[in-house]
Amino acid sequence: MIELEGLTKRYGEKVAVNNLTFTVRPGVVTGFLGPNGAGKSTTMRMMLGLDNPTAGDVRIDGKHYAQLKDPLTYIGALLDAKAMHGGRSAFNHLLCLAQSNGIPRSRVHEVLDTVGLTAVARKKAKGFSLGMGQRLGIAGALLGDPEILMFDEPVNGLDPEGIHWIRNLMKSLAAQGRTVFVSSHLMSEMALTADHLVVIGQGRLLADTSMSDFIRENSRSYVRLRSPQRERLLDVVHEAGITVVEAGNGTLEVDGATSERLGELAAQHHLVLHELSPQQASLEEAFMQLTAESVEYHAHADHQGPPVADPAPPGPGGPGWGEGWQPRPKGE
Repeated sequence: MIELEGLTKRYGEKVAVNNLTFTVRPGVVTGFLGPNGAGKSTTMRMMLGLDNPTAGDVRIDGKHYAQLKDPLTYIGALLDAKAMHGGRSAFNHLLCLAQSNGIPRSRVHEVLDTVGLTAVARKKAKGFSLGMGQRLGIAGALLGDPEILMFDEPVNGLDPEGIHWIRNLMKSLAAQGRTVFVSSHLMSEMALTADHLVVIGQGRLLADTSMSDFIRENSRSYVRLRSPQRERLLDVVHEAGITVVEAGNGTLEVDGATSERLGELAAQHHLVLHELSPQQASLEEAFMQLTAESVEYHAHADHQGPPVADPAPPGPGGPGWGEGWQPRPKGE
């Protein structure tokens, strides 16, 4: 279990993470969502002791990361697939991690087989494709057989088979009672993988709820109806005190009534239905609705003329260099 209490991180005047409090529980896949610049990577780095919080606290199974003996046996993480020595083979990269955490050599062979890299185990990592690097990073996260796993954009660079594999892997790990925390910008993939969602925007917590509740609370749900007896159907629905909207092409949209009730009404009045379908927004639509006011970087498709870039941070020796500017953490 991962517990955050009032977690805050400032870089000069910039508040990257603002008083975050939530718990990542075992047994479910928890998705971590937010627009670019929301503070996701900074939060995950503080969980792993890579950045120190300005205020607040984060604990891994009740302890600070620095207090964990052989931390890879408690928590495994993939934050950056390129965070490895390119001159080492895949096997030696994992062997170094294993030896530093008291993990037996045999475990290296096991995780290489799990991620499908046994055939290239002796090849140097610098020659790996992005997808192969992702698999090696995942192998490193699994190496200590930890109860807690964190993944940042785990499907990046993977082919369809690899995406299907990592999705099922995360689900199976959660089914074993492990804590699985995954950050991704791919809403369609997150919708298929996560059971619970933590959403942040501009460093603040926006939602901490189940996937189904998140979509229901941040989008419109309705039932779509079509019938050759449209006018009679309208009368029946109105007589039942149900609000209906005409959506064009003979389609009706009904809020506040279930498809079961509408089907029963139609049957009672001997109405023919060509369509009776409950409609619910996608995770992407619900996410866009919730975070609309928290997006820091906006693109403008209707802009005329040459694109205008956001002001770049000052480079060494440039105007304003050394006047309090702080670089944004990588990935944010």
